[in-house]
Amino acid sequence: MTGRASLPSLASARRLVVKIGSALVVNADKAAPRQDWLRSVAADIASLRKQGTDVVIVSSGAIALARHTLGLTAGPLRLAEKQAAAAVGQISLAQAWSDALSTHGLTAAQLLLTPDDTEDRKRYLNARATLETLLGLGCVPVINENDTIATAEIRFGDNDRLAARVAQMIDADQLVLLSDIDGLYTADPRTDPAAQHLPIIEAMTAEIEAMGGEPPPGYSSGGMRTKLLAAKLATRSGCAMAIALGKTDHPLRALLDGARCSWFLPQTCSQTARKQWIAGSLTPAGEIMVDPGAAEALQQGGSLLPAGVKGVRGDFTQGDLVTVTDETGRLLARGLSSYDADDARRIAGHRSSELMSILGWQGRDELIHRDDLVMV
Repeated sequence: MTGRASLPSLASARRLVVKIGSALVVNADKAAPRQDWLRSVAADIASLRKQGTDVVIVSSGAIALARHTLGLTAGPLRLAEKQAAAAVGQISLAQAWSDALSTHGLTAAQLLLTPDDTEDRKRYLNARATLETLLGLGCVPVINENDTIATAEIRFGDNDRLAARVAQMIDADQLVLLSDIDGLYTADPRTDPAAQHLPIIEAMTAEIEAMGGEPPPGYSSGGMRTKLLAAKLATRSGCAMAIALGKTDHPLRALLDGARCSWFLPQTCSQTARKQWIAGSLTPAGEIMVDPGAAEALQQGGSLLPAGVKGVRGDFTQGDLVTVTDETGRLLARGLSSYDADDARRIAGHRSSELMSILGWQGRDELIHRDDLVMV
């Protein structure tokens, strides 16, 4: 359970997702953003960006920020009231993050997602492409659940699970859940003085899952139970996850400097998990035939460009699984197409620089990106 495995470190993070709950973002007495604390987090993010780490924030707080403004301070909210509060609070939340990040020369970008957006393949790919583009442009995406259009009761802890799904989506290697506690304990340390802190969790066993408790009082809507569910999602896709104390200023710097936390170790490397999903979990919807030059490029680890395509078979849409064969029909690879079948036929044999004039819009340079392709 605690083993001898070495601790991960933010110093080695290539792509990091940070989830922050309402209790950290919002001053409970004033129902206002904790601006000084947010600026300290922004400073930490700026330092991570300088070391080459992409950072994505999943932030709660929209509903909490709007409760006082709308006079909704008494008791639990009905679904329609939560949706209304989210619609008002999302403006304040986005502005708070924009102000904090701009202090350090960073540009915030708001995305409103639901778990469904990460499970429907086409919406998943569209959201991932947007996030990849924003990160490539140097932005810091700030993601919140799209509570304003929820069709079922907003559930406790959705942003914990959403953060894990975002980590899967962008192939993050580390996920940090900033909390009001410094990790996982064998029991609730607030009520059990014999509770022991667990610095490393090597596997999500039934014993570990049983350690989840009830959500704490106040604005927080998560609790350890939902954090453990997030850990299951993240570690299965090759992402290490930490539960760390977030109340103090510069919580990410503290974690980088060795502050106590609980690390959940990945069960496989993220690329292997994704490649296995592509290789064995889907039924091909079409076939793309390539010339010898493209076949060689794929063998060397490259993406499939339209110029090397000799033929397209099937009726598939963007994000569908297709097979890649050579001109003799020999199976080379399986991958997720960046284009619909009709558009793939139109651009087959053409250079990437010609795509805009052919399609009338600028798509990806690759017909299948190497991250979405498995050689067989």
